[in-house]
Amino acid sequence: MELNAQLTGNMTSTSKVPLQARNLPWVEKYRPQKLDDLISHKDILSTIQKFISEDKLPHLLFYGPPGTGKTSTILACAKQLYKEKEFNSMVLELNASDDRGIDVVRGPVLSFASTRTIFKKGFKLVILDEADAMTQDAQNALRRVIEKFTENTRFCLICNYLSKIIPALQSRCTRFRFGPLSPDQMIPRLEYVVQQESIDINPGGMKAIVTLSSGDMRRSLNILQSTNMAYGKVTEDTVYTCTGHPLRSDIANILDWSLNKDFTTAYKQILELKTLKGLALHDILTEVHLLIHRVDFPPAIRIGLLIKLADTEHRLASGTDEKIQLSSMVAAFQAVRDLVVSEAS
Repeated sequence: MELNAQLTGNMTSTSKVPLQARNLPWVEKYRPQKLDDLISHKDILSTIQKFISEDKLPHLLFYGPPGTGKTSTILACAKQLYKEKEFNSMVLELNASDDRGIDVVRGPVLSFASTRTIFKKGFKLVILDEADAMTQDAQNALRRVIEKFTENTRFCLICNYLSKIIPALQSRCTRFRFGPLSPDQMIPRLEYVVQQESIDINPGGMKAIVTLSSGDMRRSLNILQSTNMAYGKVTEDTVYTCTGHPLRSDIANILDWSLNKDFTTAYKQILELKTLKGLALHDILTEVHLLIHRVDFPPAIRIGLLIKLADTEHRLASGTDEKIQLSSMVAAFQAVRDLVVSEAS
């Protein structure tokens, strides 16, 4: 049964959600069902709408970061192309969780693509999600299948990394890049969900969700749902705590201690904060890096500090001890402070 409460471009839908949909994760509960429901990439959607209306749908290749609407777009296309009764017989969807080696391409995919439907008009649709996880042999086998059965089957490949798709497959498809969503596109959708679910949220909480999700709509809905379930109120602090990210005030304190306190005091205070809040040094480095660009350092000193922090992160990724790397980070700031002081005098 289709969900009635779907998101529309102008957010005017007020219909009730069916009972069986109420315990769904919000990413599925509010997944767009029609092309008109999608909120971003209007140029891509208008092009695909034109393909469908003129009955000239080519093979498609959607690529871009996760949570930007690739799978939702092709599923909405499929629902527009086929009635609910014929959907299962006309659409074959394979995900990365399914085995998609060369045997599957030669077996189920080939047999699905090669058989015609006697009583139904139009073409079949094969959706290969996470196509960049397919083996090289499977991709090579697929290019021949695509070519041979174009008359009655269309293929849609979806991937995160275009470079992992062989050039021969890329040239057989019309490519569309799905970029990260902008805050202007995400906020109306999140506000709609907040309204539907009667969530207690403040502007700081909304800003934190949009910042942490980095253009990934799926991630933003997951953060919103988990924070609401865990704390009942969605604020900047509860969002950061729920996701395990350091608070902006904590990062400001870390930067302040590193630059203004002596080495031993700064090290001890940061270590206590890390232990108290359960913070990872990697997350601290990432957030501190953003703040460094706002501090008024001379260019040469800023460059030196960023190189030192990059080295610290590299060593962390190699599996070194966090306490030693924390000392290294504090030492880098202390050295920068001494340089600034000596230059000023």
